[in-house]
Amino acid sequence: MVFLYSAIIAFALLALVLFLIYKGFQTPENPHDQIPKDLGLKIQEIKFPSVKGQDIYAWKVEANPEFPTLILVHGWGRNVERMTPYLRKLCCRGFNMLAFDARGHGNSHKDGPMTMLKFAEDIESAIDAILSNKKQVNKEISLIGLSIGGAASILAARRDKRISKVVTVGAFAHPLEVMRKQLSDRYVPYIPFTWLFFKFMKWRIKIDFDAIAPVNNIKKAKADFLLIHGIDDKVVPLEQAYQLKKAQPNLELWAIPNRGHSNCHLENGFWDKISDFLLNK
Repeated sequence: MVFLYSAIIAFALLALVLFLIYKGFQTPENPHDQIPKDLGLKIQEIKFPSVKGQDIYAWKVEANPEFPTLILVHGWGRNVERMTPYLRKLCCRGFNMLAFDARGHGNSHKDGPMTMLKFAEDIESAIDAILSNKKQVNKEISLIGLSIGGAASILAARRDKRISKVVTVGAFAHPLEVMRKQLSDRYVPYIPFTWLFFKFMKWRIKIDFDAIAPVNNIKKAKADFLLIHGIDDKVVPLEQAYQLKKAQPNLELWAIPNRGHSNCHLENGFWDKISDFLLNK
């Protein structure tokens, strides 16, 4: 009887921990009300269909139809407002831009557990929306993605040959490695909790994590890449960027001293670096 009670308690504890881990990785709700007035840009609020046929919310800036269009991809739990510095700094350089709320984020529709693959699908839907505009003379599409948005941009570039160039900031090489680190930082043991959680997630969302991992896709993409990473990044360690560089030696990696996961854009020369890369033929 003691063994039975102990087994029940152990199972209940295991189930509770796995539930709390699952809840911890759910996308937080973060709707927004209006376009920031300090931008001073002619931003259009638009919607375009996701692969599910429901609305994805976006901000669109049409600056110059003869310039490329940049798709701006926010990170986990964020929304288009995170891309405000990029809109402000790059619009004046002539770029057309589209920043969107990924499914399950901001004002876009929900679609169950959000994944890197769904981010990539939303990028492809954004490309469809941009290229449907016959007024856009320049059909070149480039991406700027932050964190999981950067990782998804790599995956999208592997899947969609319409993508010319990709800039990532704080992108990871493999999603499970980053998730494992986040759980380890919270003192969650790999055995049995993290291991079981990964097995559950693979069953729940029906995704092969190795198949979608950026490190396994970046070498197969036709796009050019600029990887930017803070040397002091505690969320996605710099080693993740080195793994991507090893997988695709021809890409450029800019490792910025004294910068972390969310402040690389404050570095001197950041905007010039991105602009030169995107406009260099």
